[in-house]
Parts: sequence; C-alpha cells; structure tokens
Amino acid sequence: MKILTHWLRTLLPTLAVDDRQLADDLTLRGIAVEGVHDLPGGHLFEMDITTNRVDAMNHYGIAREAATIYNLALPAFDTTLPFVAVEAPPFPVRIEAKDLCGRFTAQVLRNVTIASSTGQIAEYFSLLGQKQISNAVDASNFVLLGMGHPTHAFDLDKIEGGIVVRLAREGETIKLLDGTMRTLKSDDLVVADEMKALALAGVMGGWDSMITPETKNILVEAAWFDQASIRRSSRRHGLHTDASHRFERGADFNACPVANTLVAQLILSAGGYAEGELIDIVVPEIAAKTAERARIALSVRQVQRHLGTTLAAEGITREIVEQYLESLGCAMEATSEDAFAVKLPSWRLDLEREIDLVEEVCRVYGYNRFANTLPTPLPVVAHPLGAKEAAVRARLLALGFSESISSTFASEGDAALFAGGIGSIAMENPLSEEAKLLRPSLVPGMVTMLAHNLNRDVREVKLFEQGQVFTGSTDSVVETPALTLGLTTVAVDSPSRTYTAADAPFFALKGAVESLLSLFATPSVTYTAEGLPAWLESGRAASVSITGSPVAVFGQLAGAESAKRKLRQPVYVAEIDLARLYAMDLKHVTAKDLSRYQAVERDFSFVFPDAVVWASIASAIEGLGIAEMQSLKPIEVWRDEKKYPGVYSQLLRVVFQSNDRTLTETELTTASVRIIEALTALGGTLRAS
Repeated sequence: MKILTHWLRTLLPTLAVDDRQLADDLTLRGIAVEGVHDLPGGHLFEMDITTNRVDAMNHYGIAREAATIYNLALPAFDTTLPFVAVEAPPFPVRIEAKDLCGRFTAQVLRNVTIASSTGQIAEYFSLLGQKQISNAVDASNFVLLGMGHPTHAFDLDKIEGGIVVRLAREGETIKLLDGTMRTLKSDDLVVADEMKALALAGVMGGWDSMITPETKNILVEAAWFDQASIRRSSRRHGLHTDASHRFERGADFNACPVANTLVAQLILSAGGYAEGELIDIVVPEIAAKTAERARIALSVRQVQRHLGTTLAAEGITREIVEQYLESLGCAMEATSEDAFAVKLPSWRLDLEREIDLVEEVCRVYGYNRFANTLPTPLPVVAHPLGAKEAAVRARLLALGFSESISSTFASEGDAALFAGGIGSIAMENPLSEEAKLLRPSLVPGMVTMLAHNLNRDVREVKLFEQGQVFTGSTDSVVETPALTLGLTTVAVDSPSRTYTAADAPFFALKGAVESLLSLFATPSVTYTAEGLPAWLESGRAASVSITGSPVAVFGQLAGAESAKRKLRQPVYVAEIDLARLYAMDLKHVTAKDLSRYQAVERDFSFVFPDAVVWASIASAIEGLGIAEMQSLKPIEVWRDEKKYPGVYSQLLRVVFQSNDRTLTETELTTASVRIIEALTALGGTLRAS
C-alpha cells in the first residue's frame, strides 16, 4: 500500500526524524517500507503490511506506530459534528443478521452539494494516483486511506422505508456500482431497504442507491461485518475491493462512529447539514468478542525472560513495557509491582495471549537492540517410536518402495468402504465434498496415488505411506498410526517353484509384509483368508495376525473397485496397524562366527491336505529344537486338483550344520527321522523318491 509522509506529518506534527530514518525504523519494527519515492514536499512509502496487521493499512495506523517508536503523543480525531435536532423518530435501522453485523452506524445529511473534491483530498489523491469521483464518494475513500475503516454513502431519497441488514434471499439480484448484475445466495449479507438490496455488505455498493450529481440527501453508513461472511461473498462473486480487503482481515469494531463522522464532516464542508444525531446500533454479543475482550494478564518478568539480554544496560523495564503497550492502544491496569491486566485495543484482533504482548514489546523495542546469545542447551529426548519408525522406513526403502504422502481427508464413499464400519469424523468446514471427512484409513489415498501414476503411463509403482488415521466421533477422536503399501506392475516375473507368474505381485507384497514383521519380536504370526474387507479381491488376499490379534491385511484390490477407478492393471495393497506392531520390541541383531564345518542339505517331499498351511509345517519342525538345523525353506509346491483333489505336494529343504564338529550320518538320520515323524503327525504323507 502507499503512504504519504506529508499526510503522516499532519497526523503527527511533532515527528522530528527525516523520512529515510522513519522508513528504516518502521521496517525494523515489522512495518516494512519496501520503497521510498521522492515527491514534492515529502516522500511516498511503498509498504508491505502483513495480513494480520489490518490496523496498519492506513495513514493513522502508521502514525500510531511512529508515535510508539519515538514516544510521541498522537492526537485523536476531531469527531464533533453539529446537527439539527428533529422531533420525528430517527431514521429506521434494523439488523436482522446479528451474528454477521455487530454494529451499524448511520448519519442523515440534508441539502448536500455534490461537486468535485478540492483542497487536501484533491492534493493527496493526486499524489497517490487515486481516482477522484465526487466529493461524497471521495470522502469515503479519503477516510479509508486515512484511518482504515470502510464506509459508504447512499442516496437517501432512493431508500424505501428504512435500512435492513439481512441475509439475501436465494436468487435475489442486485446491480452493483461496477455495472454488473449479481445473483445472490442465501448466505450473502446485504444492506437493504424494505423493498430491495442496496449493497453487497462489506464488498460493494449498489447501482440503484449510488450518489449522482442530482443527489441532495445522503445516508452515511459505517458498519462492522463478520470476516468469514465478507470473505465468502467476495470470493463467490470474484470481487476484491478495498473494503472487502479490510473486512476480511478484521475491522475495528469501535471505528464505525469515528469513520462515519469524519465522512460526514468532509461532505458537509461543501454545504448541507446533519439531521439528528448519529444512529448507532450495537450487538452486545459481537462487542464482547471484539472490542470488549477479557483482559490479559501480563507479567514483566515473563517479558524479560522471553526477550533475554539487551544491548542497553537497563534492559526491558516495567516502564518500557507500560509505555509501549499504552502507546499501541492497550489500557494497562497494574495488579502488582510486576504484573498488569491489559485491556486490548479494538483494532488489534491479532492480540490474544500474553505471548502476543511480549512480541509487541520486542518488536517496538527493536530486534536489533538485543544481544546475540545462544539458547540454553536442552537435553534431546528421542521420540519413543522414532527407532521403530526409522527401521520400518529403512526396510521399505531397501525393498524398493518409495515413500509417499496423501491427503489427510477422505470422501464419504471411501470412508464407508475402507473404514470397515468404524465411525468417521466429519469436518466442520470441509474443502470439498470429496474431502469432508478425516481419513479413517490410508488405503484410499494409496489407491489414488497408484491410479495417478497409471494414468500417466507409469506402470511400475511401489509406494508406502506412514501416517495417522482418525476414527471415533467429533466428540471423541481416536488418532492412531498406520502404514499402507501399494504396488502395481506390468512386467510379470518368471514363475518360481512355489507360485505362478501371475501370482508374483501378490507374493512380492506378502514378502514385504513378512520382512516388516521380521523386524519385531513377533511371537506367533499366522495368515488366514477369512474375515477380509470388501475392498480386497476374494481368493487373492490374506489377513495377518500376531498371537491371534489381527495386525494387517493385504492382497489384490477388488475387481469392482478397480473398475470403478478405471485402473489399467491389477493393483495390490496392504494395510498395517502400526499401533499394534509398535507395541512389540524391535529385534536385536546379533552376529556370530561362521562355522568352519560342512553344511548338509536334506530334502523332504510330502503330500499334505489343503488344510495344512506353511505356518503349521514350519512351527512343527522348529518346535523340535534341533540345534544343528540352520534353515528351513519350501522349494517347490505342486498340485493337481483333477487327479489329486484336496491335497498338494510340498518339497522342503533343511540345512544342518554344527559350529564345533562335522555332523555324522547317524546324527543327520536321527534329525531327519524326527522331522518326518513331526510332519506325519500333521497329516502329511512321505512321498517315495
């Protein structure tokens, strides 16, 4: 925004520093001057004011900052306005949308003269490059630039009945000052009369009540409107005005009568008179949340503790704290020698807590006036799950997976399908219909990312995501860690001895899940094809349990879901409950010397009923406690459903090796007999060679 230094000096006549020094001092206090341009009689500042400092988006706000920096008195505005008393009732004003309009002021002006602006307004507008329209409209713009609060002037003779601040009727239309016709929604706030809408509140006035050269009577309005309501209407109608820019960021509740009077003074300087006193309608509930906020307790010791050592010997004193905050508009009530109860100024809605006041003291004092000191070293405490998260991440990266991040939100459809019936948390202000719930599962995001890659001809994808999922209700949100894996491939591996080429991606995903589980001290891992979620393809999925408690599901995405998402090739997904997995300890890796003695392999070929799964086979052999057995693995699985229904053939390989001797044939035979007996007890039949 543009600020005239000449205008600043009329507001702060005791300001002694030159403009260049003023620019530097303001910038060091967070009120950034990005450019200084020479003008006749002064300079033009190009300012960069942050969105939370709407109070500084005007000349008076900048003058207040300068007065605080240099400990100067800032004169208040002269708000006297002589008026002609009338015996009739005051002009009727009614606020229906009391939650969106907290204050509305109105002043009736009679027998005004509409002409071109002259004097100070014409001079300043020319220097600022501000378009001049007429003295009535220019007065409103001048006050906005001067003290920051938007106002509007209506042609009083075009108002039917009185003023009503209400929500628009669905489909209601209004022609705005820019000549466009707008169709309003039921949540658009309007300033209306008894028959029609006169203005889109806080954004732009209406065509039907605008000031013209024929205007003789005016109603000046200055109001406080809700930030969210103005932002919503401004975005919906694609209108960003100087007024909406201020209201969206939080206008000053107490500025309404001041701004109204200043506009009326400027209009009446060309002729006319004020009829009746200022009409000021206040909604107490809104006033309590803005201008009448509760006082904040401030401790001087806390200010000193937070800010630390200054370059000046005296440091931050009680007197400095009181001086700065009072100059910024705070009312300081001493509660002890070390503390204040601080009443916040109505124009500083960004101040909410004690630390905000500490920051204000620091800002005004000057960041460059503090000593360079290192913070007190604090002990670094590792996150209790940090090592486990790092181990999981490292293992998946080593397996060729890439880490990904998906949206924290989900649609109702995805939540219903992937959450397994667990309650979902609805957002109060969702971004869209497709993102109105907190995600109860990571799987929808993973499937979306896989589809995103496939739609861009990336056919080989392996992804994982660690994140939080949310279940429960809005009153009781349960947040837990989860992990999802996803892979899809167009290249089919050559068939192995234990699975077909078409099943390779499934077993690749199963291997990744097993590899993760192997990181933890898992006492008993079992797999089952029962009780699987509907989003997994029947017959091509499994559930994993540790000591009988489900910890993961994995498999091929269901065909119906793949078709709905128009996936070009099969997609495989796993979901792991990290809360249950992290409840177990990580395995401690130990190393031992390699044996110098010969290893011996023994193969066992058995026929098993289909009901006998690998976990049972491995458990039976490992339960024998054969110390010399170094490894056990399946080599080949074979079945022929037509010729040998209900059974399959399994070739197992066991490796025996001792660390202190060469095993004898007797020892090997004894161990082999025990293995055969254990497998026979499971229902297996030893095949003849």
